Amino acid sequence: MDGEPRSLKAVFADAESQRIALETQPFTPNSQEYTDAISSAIKNYQESLRLISHLSLFSPNESLEDLSTSDLPLLLINYHLAELSQKLPTPSLPERKRILTSARDFYERFLHLLDSYSLLSTPSSKLLETYTSSPTTFSTANSNDPTVRRNAKIANFQTEKSLRQKLEYLRARPEYGASEDEDIPSGAGDEEVVREVHLANLAYRVHLTFNSLDSLNREMEILSMAPPTPPTPQQNQQQAEDDLRHRGKGNDSYSDRLDIMNRALGSGRGGPILSQQGKPLQPFTLLANRQDIAKGVFRPSHNLPTMSIDEYLEEERRRGGIIEGGGEKSGQVPEPDEDNYEKAEQEMYKARAWDEFVEENPRGSGNTLNRG
Repeated sequence: MDGEPRSLKAVFADAESQRIALETQPFTPNSQEYTDAISSAIKNYQESLRLISHLSLFSPNESLEDLSTSDLPLLLINYHLAELSQKLPTPSLPERKRILTSARDFYERFLHLLDSYSLLSTPSSKLLETYTSSPTTFSTANSNDPTVRRNAKIANFQTEKSLRQKLEYLRARPEYGASEDEDIPSGAGDEEVVREVHLANLAYRVHLTFNSLDSLNREMEILSMAPPTPPTPQQNQQQAEDDLRHRGKGNDSYSDRLDIMNRALGSGRGGPILSQQGKPLQPFTLLANRQDIAKGVFRPSHNLPTMSIDEYLEEERRRGGIIEGGGEKSGQVPEPDEDNYEKAEQEMYKARAWDEFVEENPRGSGNTLNRG
């Protein structure tokens, strides 16, 4: 009997019970039991999607009236997959990015499926258009003004609260015929009330989806700014083996790669010097090329001069480091040119101004502090 294929109803019921157990029962985060429970629920939801596709249960040619009430919960499978996949423990940043990308894909499928049945409200349809135009920068409060963002978050919270209260009110009605779990009716309720509850639940999940997409974009932005994960010892060993293989079979082969030089000199920490985007991953020292290294093999231990004394003085004179003048010639006043009347007139006015200044300011007139 175990080899017989299960029906869609049985697979979906198992997935729902596993999901509800994850939400109600206490699990230790990052434990193997918790990971296995999430993986099992995801596997059953994915099997449900495969059966839905095989049965062609949802068609773009159908409308909401063509869907039976019992098929409405199946519209939430992609939403549940997105939520469950984000709860999986991730050991590394690349793995977390892959999971977030997968969750984004599930959210998009969920929204587009509901949009094909005209189940999105007018505000949700506008948000979907905004998201489709720019998925990676989407935000429910698309503004840099703090006041506008605060008001948008308040309105968003009030909308979520009203949707949740409406859903709780409908589930509390006796016509719903709720079982022990409110998400799964017992089957004894009124079909119209049960259908209304499912539609209210879909509207509530749509609102949560846009909030999750906003949070997902913020997390992706933070992950993009995180430093790269340092390579493991196994990766370092593999990189070293690849470098040796790349350098060739001969022992006298030469390579200009800095990571190989650093490892050869014992100054590298292992791993590549630059990332694929060109960002430095560790400190490195620029070395000369092979010809310069060969020239310096037989040179003396001390530094040799790079220019002569005359060249050095000429360079200092060009930079203004040498002061010229001074000596006996600096005290000699050149004789005035008697034919240069303009220069003589300037000297006369200068001497007259100095005489007037001396007459108005006799020696010691400014020293008023040391007088007895």
